[in-house]
Amino acid sequence: MKILTKSAIESLYKMEDCLKDIEEAFLVNRNAKTPVRTALSHQATNGTSLYMPAYSESLGYSAIKMVSVFPDNPRSGRPALRGAILLTDTTTGEHVALMDASYLTILRTGASSGVATKYLAKADAHTLSVIGTGAQAIGQIQAVLAVRDINTIYLYNRTHEKAQLFAENMRLQLPSWNGDIVVVESVKEAVEACDILVCSTKSNTPVFDGNDLKSGTHINGIGSFQATMQEVDVTTLNKSSKIVVDTQEGAQHEAGDLLIPIEDGTWNFDQLYSELAPILAKEKPGRENDEEITFYKSVGVAYLDTAIAVAVYHKAVKASVGEEIALHD
Repeated sequence: MKILTKSAIESLYKMEDCLKDIEEAFLVNRNAKTPVRTALSHQATNGTSLYMPAYSESLGYSAIKMVSVFPDNPRSGRPALRGAILLTDTTTGEHVALMDASYLTILRTGASSGVATKYLAKADAHTLSVIGTGAQAIGQIQAVLAVRDINTIYLYNRTHEKAQLFAENMRLQLPSWNGDIVVVESVKEAVEACDILVCSTKSNTPVFDGNDLKSGTHINGIGSFQATMQEVDVTTLNKSSKIVVDTQEGAQHEAGDLLIPIEDGTWNFDQLYSELAPILAKEKPGRENDEEITFYKSVGVAYLDTAIAVAVYHKAVKASVGEEIALHD
């Protein structure tokens, strides 16, 4: 078995690789076996453990990703997000790799939004606003910058100092990008200023007022991943001409942004436009004009994790990267 650490993966695999692999995976793995993930809540520690298996016959591999989300960890100097992926060769049943998934989760979640943005945002979108400046926001920004010519990024976080620190970190991570990063004082300011809006929080209540959206905005909602979480209000849903999800099955189990309005009787799944894959396959149109508001809701889909784990594993084998260990005598 090959052991791949975060630093080893970072040396092999970048956002550009992930965007290409994710777009292909949405098309090729549409029939992959992907059970709805198991989420175990740990009320005593305000944490959640997530288990996400998937099998791709076309790739010849299965994988299970295990992620721990402990939002209180930063108070004690620990990461809020930890993850690992176990990759299995389905020809032999051999477990071929165990790899860190924290970096890959940030990349994969960002790339999913990036692919959606490529097809759903205005071609001339130049401003990006991000609500929530945790680790996932890094991948979101990297992916959007890869598919649109962004000149200004607006950041909002409930803790202003955290947004300032995040801005400084992003400037270091984007040395070749010449745009501006602006930390704003209010959500309203961020929403009104942008062509593309990213919501990257773990909020249980909507984080912005849909009435503040201007025509032509594209929204990526990626922070909420449980039925009780809601970043986006029903006003936004009803103003959106196209609501797209990564998978309808996942959305129907975990997308509180959609499920809570359904419970309230203010929205229903008949108003869902499409999963993302049919748009990529050109079976349905993406954005059709510069006025429509579009919303992409992602809760994550395990076959995407399998696809990028396979890509990383093959790169690692080719480059002789990673430590080899024997699990069995």
